[in-house]
Amino acid sequence: MRTFRRWVTAVLGTAVLAGGSLLAVPGAAGADPQEGVGHETRPAQPYRGNPEPDRDWLGSYLVNGQQVWCVQFALTAPDSGEEYQPGDELRTKWGTPIPDDTAADISYLLLRYGNTQSPDEAAALAHLLHSWTAAPRSQADLDPGNDFTRIAYDVDGHYAKLPAGAQQAVEALRAEAAQNRGPWQAELTAPEGEQTIGQAAEWTLSVHRPDGGGIGGVPVTLSVTDAEVEGLAEDGTVTTPEDGSPLVLAVTPTGPNPAITGTLSAPADRPYVRQAVNQPDTTQRVVSTGGEQELSVEAATTAVTAPGVVRIGKTDAESQAGIADVSLRVTAADGSPALRQDGTPLVGEDGRPLVVVTGEDGTVEVPDLRTPQEVTVTEVAPAPGYEEAFDEADPPSVTGTVEPGQTLELSLVNTPNTPTVPIHIPAGDPTEDGVPAGLLGLAGLAAVTVIGGAGFAVRRRIGARQR
Repeated sequence: MRTFRRWVTAVLGTAVLAGGSLLAVPGAAGADPQEGVGHETRPAQPYRGNPEPDRDWLGSYLVNGQQVWCVQFALTAPDSGEEYQPGDELRTKWGTPIPDDTAADISYLLLRYGNTQSPDEAAALAHLLHSWTAAPRSQADLDPGNDFTRIAYDVDGHYAKLPAGAQQAVEALRAEAAQNRGPWQAELTAPEGEQTIGQAAEWTLSVHRPDGGGIGGVPVTLSVTDAEVEGLAEDGTVTTPEDGSPLVLAVTPTGPNPAITGTLSAPADRPYVRQAVNQPDTTQRVVSTGGEQELSVEAATTAVTAPGVVRIGKTDAESQAGIADVSLRVTAADGSPALRQDGTPLVGEDGRPLVVVTGEDGTVEVPDLRTPQEVTVTEVAPAPGYEEAFDEADPPSVTGTVEPGQTLELSLVNTPNTPTVPIHIPAGDPTEDGVPAGLLGLAGLAAVTVIGGAGFAVRRRIGARQR
């Protein structure tokens, strides 16, 4: 199947006369249709009063400079005397309803090939339109004695006169219409949850037929708010993948409320008369038809700024070394819990504002914080060796604002306790040698002990001699 990229032009080229708005074009009723793109076949199908017996035209027409597609009757039924009016539902030449599947096929082909510049495709489309709306009910409808109001379209006869390329196009268009007929459905889906401003996320756009199969190559015009869409054309359009799979859109929020709306042209359930182009009674009348409707899609979400990080450092006022194992409470500036990126309160298991503990290097990080927000870090209890400077009624704290995508550096400095060194002064006056008498006494005591011991030993030896 040919890409719908060419369909963008086709929709624009046919929307004026063959679109879904069904408004008559001023002055069109008196316009003289000119042959557009297609093939002529020879000789013409005979009928009474045919002004061109040597040829027939199978293709598009130009009316007021626009390419249109026509069926060769203007009355709602051969003997009704009633002409079609803009907005009327198209029926067969015999005034009967067109079957639903055939009506959907007509609408699809008018939309899909409405502005084709291929003579084979144009002739094939015209042939199918005539075949589906003016086929004979019986052989009597092909009687050459019938005038233009009663003559049927000789389906087999016209097909046989088409060039081989046009015959192949007939079969291709017939199969394509049966597969891709409407009603279509279109859907645009935003990702679940909040997006982050400045960070792309995937949205999906899909167009599918009633059986759920995807339609490829469909142009969709988007209108974007608070966001940027990667690959968006200058005219604001994107196109679904040729294989019919959903189109993945990379959408980057630029504000808090990203939203996308889109419109696309889809085949209507049934074709409607766009306008009747009146001609003299000596020729067939032409009815220009439209098979287009507009579908819309929309999706929206919310977006927040990129998360931030708070990095807290606890240092010794004198050595500048980090202080480990310090408990710090993280709150908003008013003492309430700070907020995580997802908007939930930053609390611990006890439900109170989170308490973090510095690591060996004296630092600790708190990631994934909503931004911008003001954060306060307060010391819960002093580290060992820093109790003197800690005031429980007014504990050390520091406040700062964490910005989108940034790391806020906060620092708390602790003054260590005043060091205490034990001092002992011995009693007594210095001797002449400068040694304190007390120490000398101790030395003397030691000496006495030693001497006494030695005397005891001596006495024991003397006594032994005496004995």
